[in-house]
Amino acid sequence: MTSKGTVRALLTCAVLTLSTLAQAQQVFRVTAIPDESPTELARKAEPLMKYLSSKLDMKVEFTPVTDYAASVEALANKKVDMAWFGGFTFVQANVRSGGKVIPLVQRAEDEVFKSVFITTDPAINSLSDLKGKDVSFGSQSSTSGHLMPRSFIMQAGLDPDKDFKRVAFSGAHDATIAAVASGKVQAGALNISVWNKFVDEKKVDTSKVRVFFTTPSYYDYNWSVHADMPAATREKLQAAFLALDKSTPEGKAILELQRASKFVPTKADNYKGIEAAARGAGLL
Repeated sequence: MTSKGTVRALLTCAVLTLSTLAQAQQVFRVTAIPDESPTELARKAEPLMKYLSSKLDMKVEFTPVTDYAASVEALANKKVDMAWFGGFTFVQANVRSGGKVIPLVQRAEDEVFKSVFITTDPAINSLSDLKGKDVSFGSQSSTSGHLMPRSFIMQAGLDPDKDFKRVAFSGAHDATIAAVASGKVQAGALNISVWNKFVDEKKVDTSKVRVFFTTPSYYDYNWSVHADMPAATREKLQAAFLALDKSTPEGKAILELQRASKFVPTKADNYKGIEAAARGAGLL
């Protein structure tokens, strides 16, 4: 081979190597609001990340964050490619990004989501009975663990900051159950999905901890992306979620972990009620 041919061959090899490395280094990053323990979030994420990796033909990596605010900043600033938000964190991210966060899909259950109020106190049987009590919410940015419960409390004529003896924030739904069960607070609010999971798995003693109020329904969780994501990638992602089916072993495993019967398309307008509730409660 001539010297020119050798150089040309080496250059071609170098270009191919760099191209291969670039593809290998391409990672699709996903995060989620930390509404449950880190161990549970990682368990729920693992099979979904593997499934999405096969559909996107690239590595998909779950990147945990420390709090709700960090998940909002991560997607708004494009530090991650997709995030699992509650309705309120979606609204926060959308506002923070100047309207550049797009909700792709939600669980069918999220179209009619609810919160529950729980207690061990036999004297508490309605929201009005919370006056003068120690009450725990989840995270301050939680839709189902704070914003919507607070909204319904205010509709009942109480102001948590004035009428409760103490307002606590546990940080997560499972932590709220623990706070009520241990007697740290007399009552707590959390999302109905986590409550039902704890009841089904017998992780809570329902002879002691009981639901005394269930809220009306509202839109809640979704998977969101940044508007700067290529349309083709958004379409692949949405199609991947919509294709999950409980009749297949893979679909059944993923949907059960996500506590979903199926995923359905969603849109920003679905969360106007959440935004109105946030503004009305002075939280946005």
